[in-house]
Amino acid sequence: MSKRILIVDDEPHVLEVIRVTLEDFGFELMEAMDGETVFQIVSDAPPDIILLDVNMPRKDGYQVCSELKQNPSTRHIPVILITVRNQPEDLRTGREAGADGYLTKPFTPLALLSELHEHLKLGVV
Repeated sequence: MSKRILIVDDEPHVLEVIRVTLEDFGFELMEAMDGETVFQIVSDAPPDIILLDVNMPRKDGYQVCSELKQNPSTRHIPVILITVRNQPEDLRTGREAGADGYLTKPFTPLALLSELHEHLKLGVV
């Protein structure tokens, strides 16, 4: 059974880059363009991991991550924050929200795959 990945980003080109990177690896990909939509998708078809942009309309990635990690039915899902923010306070805010990982944009396909492999326990890239 393939691993299900939820990609959440309000920038269509970022969704496309991630989709193109991952589609050949057999992952089942789901997409959302805002933080509010995440909760509906997660309740309908829980992913194995979430790639979550920090800067989004309606609800930012830190809020979404925090809510996911506070909910007993979703706290086990690894959340990888993806963002252009890379200052120590940004990393700290992500950790405090419960993020399992942090990718700074722009990232390489290898960095993305390595992060997924680490959290999905798929082995070495």
